[in-house]
Parts: sequence; structure tokens; C-alpha cells
Amino acid sequence: MKYFISVGEASGDIHAAALIDAIKVVDSQAQFAFLGGDLMCKSTGVKPVIDYREMAYMGFSEVLRHLPQVLGNLKRAKRALEQFRPDALILIDYPSFNLKLARHAHSLNIPIYYYISPKVWAWKEYRVKDIKKYVRRLFSILPFEVEFFKRHNYEVTYVGNPSVEEIEMRIPSIPSREDFLVSNKLSDRPIMALVPGSRQGEIRNNLPIMIEAASRYPQFQAVVAGAPGIEPDTYSRYTSLPVVFDATFNLMSHAQVALVTSGTATLEAALLRTPQVVCYRANGSKLSYNLFKHILKINYVSLPNLIVNDKLIPEMLLHHCNVDEVSEEIEKILPGKPGREQMLDGYSRMREILGKSNAATATATAIYNDIKQLR
Repeated sequence: MKYFISVGEASGDIHAAALIDAIKVVDSQAQFAFLGGDLMCKSTGVKPVIDYREMAYMGFSEVLRHLPQVLGNLKRAKRALEQFRPDALILIDYPSFNLKLARHAHSLNIPIYYYISPKVWAWKEYRVKDIKKYVRRLFSILPFEVEFFKRHNYEVTYVGNPSVEEIEMRIPSIPSREDFLVSNKLSDRPIMALVPGSRQGEIRNNLPIMIEAASRYPQFQAVVAGAPGIEPDTYSRYTSLPVVFDATFNLMSHAQVALVTSGTATLEAALLRTPQVVCYRANGSKLSYNLFKHILKINYVSLPNLIVNDKLIPEMLLHHCNVDEVSEEIEKILPGKPGREQMLDGYSRMREILGKSNAATATATAIYNDIKQLR
């Protein structure tokens, strides 16, 4: 059967590649077309219709500045969908683009599946209406989403969280600390990982704050996680600190502390049991902070906190993401401090709630069987 998969960012590329590998197990004749990145390319053996790096615009102002390219990408994606005529369209997060593509696929009578739900429980809840209208089945990776969608009379399937499975599979291949230090030309001092996000805007807004906060702890060597598709020159504009590419997972696993921009990396750090502070600067405006407090329908923004519905991790958002406040939170989770043990206990609670995971396999099997039933 033929599958068209749409992804708009680096984390989606990771999860989609795992899903593709799982689909190939249940459907040996599977053919793929996709919007995505290098990992999906490696799994399918074909090039993307559009590389996600041409699509990764975030926030109203950034989308507005790149509107011609955004509209051009949507037009290209629709045309590719018409030409490929898949048996299924599989969407992964990225709702502003994917729900428009879903509407077009629905007009072509192509079954639509969503793997990794948009965060409609946080904001833009009106998107649930489009999900119910266009999406045949939604596969959730966060346990609390099941109850949220049930309140909207829409049944979703919790398949476990793919990060759980990915990390369990990768832990045995983590290099020793000594090998990691040598291969990345790092000193023997304890590591503070700086994980400023995968988009240019996130790096621009968050990395300078992270760097200055980390500088207050000279007992640590601060190391920056380089994001896929971001040129080294981007980081050198801000710092001469070491930057490691294609090794965020290994970096966080060997770090004593991490400063992480909110996103999938916060969950990965928690699963690796690395104490962290969430940093999300954006425009740093107190007005924006107060505005979002009214818009957002959730108490927290980081995934570990959302999963346990408790403040495991300090969230330094917008104007709170400043050097003084971030530094204060770092102090609380250093080795030997009570806050560190409290956070690690919280990580254990989170892991229990997530349960066992075979998210990609469960989703691939369900989609394949559903398509066969439709035939």
C-alpha cells in the first residue's frame, strides 16, 4: 500500500522514521512519499517532497514573514498528494499545515490518520472540530489526551510514548563518558548541557540566556547541543563554547544538569534522568506572558509536568527566562541539593504513568489493518 506522511520539524522526523520502519514490517509492499527529513529519507530510500527545514516556521510573526513560502509548500504538498494518490495520509503534529493538508486529502477521499496529536488541549481547541471532521483515527502519545478528546466525543487510542521506546533502545549504545569526552574534544569537568531548540528563532532567543546562566557555574563545562539542519555558524554568532552535532541524546545522558527549551527534549531529559531547567524566552515580554496565561488552557508547558500534572521541572518562560532566575533554579538541582532528588522522584512517577511503549508498532499495525478493512 501507499503511504503519504507529513512532518514539519526535527522531532517529527525521528518519530516518523520509526513509524515507517514499523509499517515496512507489517506491509512488505509499502511505498512512501513524505514531507520530512533525513531520517525518513534513510528509512524509505526516497527523497522528501519537501524537506521539513523548509517548513519549520513557528509563531505568527515568523509565519507571516515567510507566508509566500508557506503557501507554496502547501500547494506543492497538495499536488504531490494528488499525484501519489496514497491509501493513507499520516499526519504528525504540525497542525497549522497538516490540518489544511487533511482538508484537501478528505476532498480526495483519502483516509487520514494522525500520529502524535496537535496540542489542542493547550490552545486553539477549536481545531478539535477539524480533527473530528477529517481524521479517521488519532493515535495519542500522551495519556491525558484520551480523557481530553473523550470530552469532545472523539475516541483516540493511547499507543504509548515513542520517546520511551527510543530511549530504551538507544541506552545500550550510549558511549562511555570517557569516549564521549574524547570524541567531542571536551574536558573532564562535569557537563551542563545547553539544548536551545531546533529552530533559528529558538536558538536566537534562548541560547544567550543559557550561556550567561551557565557561566555562573564554572565548575561545569557548558556544551551546546547542535540541532539537525542548523549550520555551525549559527552557534558561533553567540558563543565559542563547544557544540556537538547529532549527539543531543548522548550529551544529555552524560550531563549533570541541562537547560532545555520546552519540547520533546524535556521529556527525553526526564527519561534519561537528567535534572533540567526549562528555558523558553521568545520575545521575553511580560505582556506576552500575561496574555498567554489567559490563552493557554493548561497549568504547565513542559511534557514531564503535563504528564504528572505537577511541577517537577521549573519552567522559566518569557520574561522569567532571564539570567538571574534561571541561575537560581540551576542552584536548586545541583548534586547534593534536595531539589535534585525531588525532581528525580518526579521522573520516576512520570515513567510509571507513561507505561510500556510500542507506539510505532501499535500505530503501524492499526493503520494497516484499518486500510485493509476499508478496501
